[in-house]
Amino acid sequence: MPAPRFVDQLNAQIGHELAAHQQYLACAVHYDAETMPQMAAFFYAQALEERDHAMMMMQYLLDTDASVVIPGVPAPQCSFDDVVGPVALALEQERQVAEQIYDLVRTAREEQDFASEQFLQWFIKEQVEEIATMSDLLAVVRRNLDDVEDIEEYVAREQDAGIDDPTAPRAAGS
Repeated sequence: MPAPRFVDQLNAQIGHELAAHQQYLACAVHYDAETMPQMAAFFYAQALEERDHAMMMMQYLLDTDASVVIPGVPAPQCSFDDVVGPVALALEQERQVAEQIYDLVRTAREEQDFASEQFLQWFIKEQVEEIATMSDLLAVVRRNLDDVEDIEEYVAREQDAGIDDPTAPRAAGS
């Protein structure tokens, strides 16, 4: 069983992942309202990824006979002044989640919880990818602020088709 301190922290992280899910839904709705279907689809997919991350964490706790506590989440930001706002918020959110994952790794190491530390390795890799993706998207959105069609073309061209990662942890309910 994972260290109790790690379990508490991972349960809190489940809440952070679910909050990110909600925030990405709000971003997707913003782009849908702006008639930007590629950006909307991108953020709807991001929302599902964040939900899946929470479900992976739940499954790990279930697999290790630890208690799963699903915390409430604060309401997401739902209004934005322009097309840049949601992407800038998403990048900041990804950076914050990366720090939260690193804190989880530190806790696992301090507790000598080697299985939990190993479980988190995939999430470290995922955060590197997420930050790079959002950084690139933010640069494109800022550069093309007055030409949303270029933004839409970039997203359609550059985003993968949601290829499953065979190294990803199993999600609860899957």
